[in-house]
Amino acid sequence: MHEHFFQCPHCWEEISMLLDTSVRQQTYIEDCEICCNPIEIAVSFQNAELTAFTAHPIGQ
Repeated sequence: MHEHFFQCPHCWEEISMLLDTSVRQQTYIEDCEICCNPIEIAVSFQNAELTAFTAHPIGQ
């Protein structure tokens, strides 16, 4: 697991998420822990190292 900190695209607060390094590429939706709005998360790993991360707002 990898903890990644980023800014919520809805409320702009810094939040963190635990990312599963065993899955090379994944896209999923998770709610912000501060404002509860949905965020589309897309991540890529290579050799358990984070190579790409995007967080896009859903519903705007």
